[in-house]
Formats: sequence, C-alpha cells, structure tokens
Amino acid sequence: MYEASSARYEGMKYNRTGRSGLLLPAVSLGLWHNFGGIDVFENGRAMIRRAFDLGITHFDLANNYGPPAGSAEETFGQILKKDLQPYRDELIISTKAGYHMWPGPYGEWGSKKNLVSSLDQSLKRMGLEYVDIFYHHRPDPNTPLEETMAALDLIVRQGKALYVGISNYSAEQTREAAQILRRLGTPCLIHQPNYSMLSRWIEDGLQDVLAEEGIGSIVFSPLYKGILTDRYLNGITPDSRAAGPSVFLSEKEITEEVLDKVRRLNELAAARGQKMSQLALSWVLRGGKVTSALIGASKVSQIEDAVAAVHAPELTAEELEQIEAILRG
Repeated sequence: MYEASSARYEGMKYNRTGRSGLLLPAVSLGLWHNFGGIDVFENGRAMIRRAFDLGITHFDLANNYGPPAGSAEETFGQILKKDLQPYRDELIISTKAGYHMWPGPYGEWGSKKNLVSSLDQSLKRMGLEYVDIFYHHRPDPNTPLEETMAALDLIVRQGKALYVGISNYSAEQTREAAQILRRLGTPCLIHQPNYSMLSRWIEDGLQDVLAEEGIGSIVFSPLYKGILTDRYLNGITPDSRAAGPSVFLSEKEITEEVLDKVRRLNELAAARGQKMSQLALSWVLRGGKVTSALIGASKVSQIEDAVAAVHAPELTAEELEQIEAILRG
C-alpha cells in the first residue's frame, strides 16, 4: 500500500491563483505525454507517486490525452484508485475539452453540448464525482463565446467542477471571457498558455489582462518541447523526440542558432549550479507573474529536477540581463 511522505509539504512553494482562494504548487505535473495506453503503467504510477511525495498536488489532464485519446484519464483514474484515493481532498485535478475527441459535429470545439458531454466522459474515465478545474481547451471561432462560458458556468453549478479556466485564448478573448463569466457569477480562475524563453507571446498583452482581471496562469511547455534541456546540446540523437515521428517537435525547429542560444544558457545555468531545464523553470516563475509551471516527464528524475528548481536562488538582475542578451542573439 502506498503511503504518502509525511514531509510532502515541506519542500514545495504554493502560489495563490489570481484573486481566488486556491493555492497551486509552483510546479505541476501534466499528463499530456507518457501516461497513455501505449505507455508503461508502472512508470506513470511511479512518477505520480513521487510527484505527490514532493508536494506536487496538481495533476493536469485533458479528454484527448493519450494516446489513444482518453487513455491518460483512464491511467490516472487507476492510479487514483490504487494509491491516491485517501488523499483526494489534497489534490487539484484538472481536465479540458475543445479538441477533437469523437466523430460527428459534437465531438470538439466549444458548444455546450460538447463541453458537458466531454466532462461527463472524463469523470467516468477517472472515477471522479468532480474535477477541481475544468478548462475550455481552445477558442471556438464559430460558437458564441457566451454559449461556451455559459457551459462552464453550468458545469460549476452542477457540481462537476469547482473552478473553470481557459487555455490558448488571446489577450482580447481572455478579457471578454472573463467579463462574461463574472456576469454569470462564476469567475475565470486560470489561463493555461504556452510560455518559455523561446515562446514569449503572453508578454504582449495577455499577462497584463490576467493581472487586471485577477486570473492566475499555469504555463505549459516551459522547457519548449524539451529543447530547453541538456537533451540537444550535442545535436539530435536517434532516440530523441525530434528524430522520431512526433507531430509536436521536428528537426527543423532545432537550428544551429537555437542550439547556440541553449548552449550559452546552459553555461549560465551551470554557473548557478543548475541544469538547463532548471534555469528554464526558474525563468518562467520569475517575478511572480506565473502561478505554476506545468511540466511533462518521462521518468522520476525529471520530476525531482523540476522540484529542485523551486529552491534555487532568485535570478539576479544581472543574470536576467544576460539571459535577454543571449535570447536576442
């Protein structure tokens, strides 16, 4: 029987999510990859148990995570039943809907039909009565935003989610969604965008909107698909994601210009006593604008490295200037 570490809350930092009462760990674990039906169950189980022992209370899913789609939620449901059920009230479990999930006109996007049906399916796969956070996964260009936000409001009122959020919305879309939800009486808790040293679009207005509206942020791909690690310092190896069939990372993205920046950043990280991946996490968490950095992992040691970044010294003004200079090229 699994028994969680009694010291699990001693080494993690918890940040307030916007103007809500909810605290999230500075590092959260996402189940986008490596927890699907094609993956080794016991490896996923070991990672989730170790994450919780290290104070990671937030586990992030979506209806289509796998592969196959839905299988990451099924895997998490099994681990919850086997190991984490006694700790349910210590966990923040999130899922999402919006990307293609089943055939026909109701299997994706942002209609009330899709969102309510999708969450019902997700709850069954995970064996849950409710999730803590439910997201609309991407903006729908054809469904009125009022309908999508009304669906999120309904889901909270039905008791199927405690909080709601949005993902991949622009600054303008975020402001409009937040205003609609506020009128309905269900505040927008959180936004989940991608953000890293190599993808900084949220700095062009979105972070300002989040601050003004009192919305938290949890950023995915803080390591930019693994490029901001020591994985590619010596080029692309045959066993790497970039060399494989992944649709999320191609060799074309790993140019010599990018690798030169990563190598110089790695030198700065080493001078701080950090790995490249840890520096990347320290950077996205700088200044308190990001509530939580959402990591992916394929092995336990990657989770341990990420949590260690929480304890690193704050980046100095000089180090931040050095990073900016490196990123400018």
